[in-house]
Amino acid sequence: MVNLVTEYKPYVDELFTRESKISLLTNKDFSFDGAKTVKIYKVSTVATTDYDRAGTGTGATGSRYGEVQGIDTDIETFTLAKDRSFTFAVDKMDVDETGHSLAADKALAREIREVVIPEIDTHIYSKIVAGAGTSAEAAALTASNILDKILDGNNTLDNYDVPEAGRCLVVTPDVYYIMKKCKDIVMETEQGQDMRLKGVIANLDGMNIIKVPASRLPAKFGFMIVHPCATVAPVKLEDYKIHKDPPGISGNLVEGRFYFDAFVMDNKAKAIYYQPLT
Repeated sequence: MVNLVTEYKPYVDELFTRESKISLLTNKDFSFDGAKTVKIYKVSTVATTDYDRAGTGTGATGSRYGEVQGIDTDIETFTLAKDRSFTFAVDKMDVDETGHSLAADKALAREIREVVIPEIDTHIYSKIVAGAGTSAEAAALTASNILDKILDGNNTLDNYDVPEAGRCLVVTPDVYYIMKKCKDIVMETEQGQDMRLKGVIANLDGMNIIKVPASRLPAKFGFMIVHPCATVAPVKLEDYKIHKDPPGISGNLVEGRFYFDAFVMDNKAKAIYYQPLT
């Protein structure tokens, strides 16, 4: 049902939405162009040994460099699974009688902001959480323990030799509120405009803080610390069309299709630390 204006109010009560903040948490290191599935080789390493300078010929091969060993390989397979679409029609008279508030281009922009982006975000966040290399014991977060919990997580990444540059701390608005009440937390809130546009609101212990609506995150989400090296998030297709006066419709037919997925790499999973709530 379309609510037609009776006077002159060219206004639509749009939902308060946020742009996606996934770009700082993921990478596009692998190309899915021309393929639905990508296979990645995981190659093993060998231990070092003392060089046999005297040439004693120890080992079956008699090599001064040590026993010659083979290198093992394993294959990790990523297959895109989220192929989604939508369609709706916009009648000419509805556009006219709503003061062009229902224009097809505006309706499409709203669909992308309020439906498409949240759906993509929700899926990717769920995959990151599910693939976390470290999932801490569920806990109630308070102003008295929030800093220790966050530092524990960052320390865990340090011990796994995860790169320090690029780490992000993802929190819900409620957890961010708890952080602000903690007297021991001093956050650096002076961020460059480019980082603010990507969703960074502050910095703590070298991590960019990103605040995400709870509606896009799994239930009982506390916080997570993420390095983008761990998760590949390809959006292979974003195809949006507006057809003018197609057969059977007096107006515009809007269609959209988006093909995407997210994958946490096995050998990079330790770059994700997840803290659930009780």
